Amino acid sequence: MANDSAIEYRDGNGFIAEVIRTNRRKSADIRVEEGAVSIVVPTNTSGEKIDQLLVAKRQWIKEKIALQRELNPASTKQYVSGEAFPYLGRNYRLKVETGSFAPVKLLNGRLVATLPKGDERPYMIRNALVRWYKRQAEQKLQEKVKRFAPIVGVEPAGVGIRTFKSRWGSCTARGKLEFNWQIMTAPNRMVDYVVIHELCHLIRHDHSPEFWREMARVMPEYQQCREWLREHAAQRVF
Repeated sequence: MANDSAIEYRDGNGFIAEVIRTNRRKSADIRVEEGAVSIVVPTNTSGEKIDQLLVAKRQWIKEKIALQRELNPASTKQYVSGEAFPYLGRNYRLKVETGSFAPVKLLNGRLVATLPKGDERPYMIRNALVRWYKRQAEQKLQEKVKRFAPIVGVEPAGVGIRTFKSRWGSCTARGKLEFNWQIMTAPNRMVDYVVIHELCHLIRHDHSPEFWREMARVMPEYQQCREWLREHAAQRVF
């Protein structure tokens, strides 16, 4: 996973675009997912060229952001300093600073977001937080899969991070595990449960008694975790 210093962003005047450089592409590809903009470009593309591409597609990007914003359920969050956001069972206060955009960082028990002023600021703060949670999910879930796979006795085909509306994870027919990044707002042991659950699906791709016996073997208290996740499934943070 890329560290914060390696992550590159461009200011699109009302939105922030994350730059993803790759030698697998010969042309640029602009994506808008959950209101967050990313641009995939060949490795040697200049910053000036990226800015030109963003200007050329600015209207389309803004329309996509507006559409996705409408589709998102209304959040009770205002995205202002002092608000609490849960991460692995603890609440962290948001601290919003003014300045050139910088990725969210967890510093001294605070989630620090630095963004320019403007009408779009709450949405930009939300997107910056979502990016932070997704980065944590990529790292932590990979680590947990690596830790629990030998205990379960399986080897997944890969690990991916997704946005699911009504599930915490899934196991594809090809053996790839996919997790909802929002599970990072749950306590740490609940995250363990979701990882073990999907790993056990590599043995039994159903919820038969045999499946639950596998769960109990690795996680004897799985029932409490299952109940907690059921009770809190509707309490999404974002």
